[in-house]
Amino acid sequence: MGALTDLDRVRLRWRARRGLLENDLIITRYLDAHEHKLTDVEVGALTQLFDLGDNELLDLLLARIEPTGALARPEVREVLAQIRAL
Repeated sequence: MGALTDLDRVRLRWRARRGLLENDLIITRYLDAHEHKLTDVEVGALTQLFDLGDNELLDLLLARIEPTGALARPEVREVLAQIRAL
């Protein structure tokens, strides 16, 4: 996929909505900075992160824990590194 379409961006932002305000703020800041240049691989990694519960996601975003199991893939680690760098 090239650049995300407007509909893709709306769907991604809707999917990014979380129950914890902290997650919303962190993810929104990331999407504001990167959504226009996200690749399919990065969108896939974000989708995996969005499947997590809010507390586990926040722990990953704040580097309290590192990804394990199916999340310990290079593309997920790269997206996390980008998010944490903001």
